[in-house]
Amino acid sequence: MALQTLNPATVSRAPLPLARRHPPQPFPHLPPRRRVAGGGVRPRAAVAVAVSGAVNEARRRPPQDGGEGKETDLATLGNLCVDVVLSVPCLPPAQREERLAYMEGLAASPPDQKYWEAGGNCNLAFAAARLGLRCSTLGHVGEEIYGKFLLDVLEAEGISVVGMLENADVTACRQAYETLLCWVLVDPFQRHGFCSRADFSKEPAFSWIRKLPAETKIAIHHSKILFSNGYAFDEFSPDVIASAIDCAIDAGTSVFFDPGPRGRSLLHGNRDEQRALEHALRLSDVLLLTSDEAESLTNIGNPIQAGRELLRRGTRTKWVVIKMGSKGSIMITESAVSCAPSFKIRVVDTVGCGDSFTAAIAFGFLHGLPAISTLALANAVGAATATGCGAGRNVAHLDKVLNLLRESDINEEGKTWTELIEGCSACPEVSVLSKTPVNGSSDRFVNVVPVSGVVSDLLSMLEVAPERSTIQA
Repeated sequence: MALQTLNPATVSRAPLPLARRHPPQPFPHLPPRRRVAGGGVRPRAAVAVAVSGAVNEARRRPPQDGGEGKETDLATLGNLCVDVVLSVPCLPPAQREERLAYMEGLAASPPDQKYWEAGGNCNLAFAAARLGLRCSTLGHVGEEIYGKFLLDVLEAEGISVVGMLENADVTACRQAYETLLCWVLVDPFQRHGFCSRADFSKEPAFSWIRKLPAETKIAIHHSKILFSNGYAFDEFSPDVIASAIDCAIDAGTSVFFDPGPRGRSLLHGNRDEQRALEHALRLSDVLLLTSDEAESLTNIGNPIQAGRELLRRGTRTKWVVIKMGSKGSIMITESAVSCAPSFKIRVVDTVGCGDSFTAAIAFGFLHGLPAISTLALANAVGAATATGCGAGRNVAHLDKVLNLLRESDINEEGKTWTELIEGCSACPEVSVLSKTPVNGSSDRFVNVVPVSGVVSDLLSMLEVAPERSTIQA
């Protein structure tokens, strides 16, 4: 995606559009129906199952557990936003007031729609749908132009939207119901900065949602996986997030949770935030974290040991997946540790890579893939996205993923994994994806898994219907 160059210093510090031009007014009417792509209407929060018909059905393999009665593979909770992607001469300042003024300066001259992109959990939904999973998004989308844009994009990608307006507060100001915007700012060194109105309020953006709407509960019941991350706390109260997890557990829906950068602040947040974070960490089936995030939550530097600690604390946790950035990824289960090096690529943009990675983890979980195969696929999907520019509809299509798998050019850094394994006491059986032997210590078994065999199995599964990669963005 081409990036607009905008110098905030030359933009007047005018107020944000809509939200600040007039004093806040009570929201007089909440429409009972939500407009969708194509000009039609559907009942608000209708539980519609995505995606693209016979082609998607042909390319999917039934999940291992059958999932009777669950028409949706993956539902995401919250974090629905429109990214406005801009190239800027410098990233926004760190100080709160200066940062707010910077954002207001950007909003004073809204850029052309060609710089808008679906963001947040839309990245995950897009990547999962392109792997053949049926996806829905659960959250609030406003009725203004940004909301219509977001609904149109999701509809075009075959992803259903379950809105959350049931508990609307008629005394809330109009801004409380607007679609969230996130300014994604890229400096000349390709460093990223992010600004959103959620950054400048102590209350969640949608604090008027005081309980989980009935339609959202139904959608969770019809899903095989519910995904939530730390950014959901920017939108919903801790009680709403905790109740969504409880709803999933009651429905037999697996829970994926990625605390993200918010994990540290939630850990030291108010009592409700701490309780909800602990609830998510303890009751999730799959936890996804970077090595730094795992350390911040456990005070353990070795990512394998940190993962084992999170596994020990959990009552339902089956997988702890540690994202190691350019090194690759690790999965820790009760009986084994699996390590997969990254694929060698030319990195263009890392935005959306983590979301793409998670989509493949969900694919592997639902289809009962071995841990090492799941990691290899996730590394490939994340890497394929990194070779493009921007996230949203720019996350990788399957053809890019297949090309990376066929090349099988992984970063052979056996020393990295050996050091991690050596530093982990009482480590269970360890498997490492490799093209060459990896030597472990004399008293620990390290199973070297040939990348060729893993790739061959993945390709035989994913190449069933190559046309899946032709979904139009």
